[in-house]
Amino acid sequence: MLQATAAPSPLTNPAFSQTYFAAYRWMLLARLLEEKIASLYRGGKITGGVFLGRGQEALSVAVGLALRAGDVFAPLIRDQAGRLAFGESLLDCTRTYMGSRLGPMRGRDGNVHRGRPREGMFAMISHLGAMIPAVAGALLARRFRGITGTVGATCLGDGATSTGAFHEGLNMAAVEKLPLVLVVANNQYAYSTPNARQFACADLVDKAAGYGVTGHRLDATDLETCLRVLHKAVADARDGGGPQLVVASLLRLAGHGEHDDSHYIDERLRESRLGLDCLKVAEQRLLAEGWADAAALRGVEINAQRQIDEAVATTLREAAPDPNEEDWCALATRHLSEASHAE
Repeated sequence: MLQATAAPSPLTNPAFSQTYFAAYRWMLLARLLEEKIASLYRGGKITGGVFLGRGQEALSVAVGLALRAGDVFAPLIRDQAGRLAFGESLLDCTRTYMGSRLGPMRGRDGNVHRGRPREGMFAMISHLGAMIPAVAGALLARRFRGITGTVGATCLGDGATSTGAFHEGLNMAAVEKLPLVLVVANNQYAYSTPNARQFACADLVDKAAGYGVTGHRLDATDLETCLRVLHKAVADARDGGGPQLVVASLLRLAGHGEHDDSHYIDERLRESRLGLDCLKVAEQRLLAEGWADAAALRGVEINAQRQIDEAVATTLREAAPDPNEEDWCALATRHLSEASHAE
């Protein structure tokens, strides 16, 4: 039996302040990167949609940091912070958005569908909720191979909890007691459909009881809460506690995509606690606790911007795939392709 090694908790003092500051750095890097991506999109340098995670960075980074090498992570469209914390490089992001042939998808797929499955990061499927059964299947396959001690996590929005894939995937994971962590970012709207028109239960975490799994709820505007709840959920799943359903409350601080002006969002929500910017809240906490000063925060920002500018400059110099020269085999294993059988 293959067994993953245990790691000490990063959420104990004095290590917590270091974990918090590290999480803030990933959040800021993700925010600045996405602002650059949005600028490139408006400048005509990006084809396809651009979907920003503004306001969701604390939740996303907590997922990425709670996982470790050997785990499976299936991020969604607003999980740039979690992607970076889990190990995605800036070049993987910029190359995919800008269609470079050197990117992980070799310029052949939509810009949010990137991943490196062999390294545990799955490329998302557009259909909402579809990554739940995909991750559950990967965990079941690992069980069959005798691999233990690993966790699979995926993220989705509140609207995806109404889909058949959510029901089927979570139901199977519950029956098999798989170490699945399902993170629901309840940003109050499924695109433009408000919660009141999406589900009738008082709280989405109430669905956990119906599937016989453990439920957790949290305020995703607060980084500490996100770090602690996700750390516990992942640890419980790893220790044999079965699937964990984490429901996080927040508000999307941007449109559904850069094509959407989000005019439908209730102004009362924007003015409520849900409308707080988790990045600003984290920054204020760092200063208030003395874990960082203004000069240190400015240094983090300058360093992040430098890394982003370098990644974008590198990508802009790279060529797009040439359809006359590219090997378009969709499978990594050449001998499994249809063409090889036809020969």
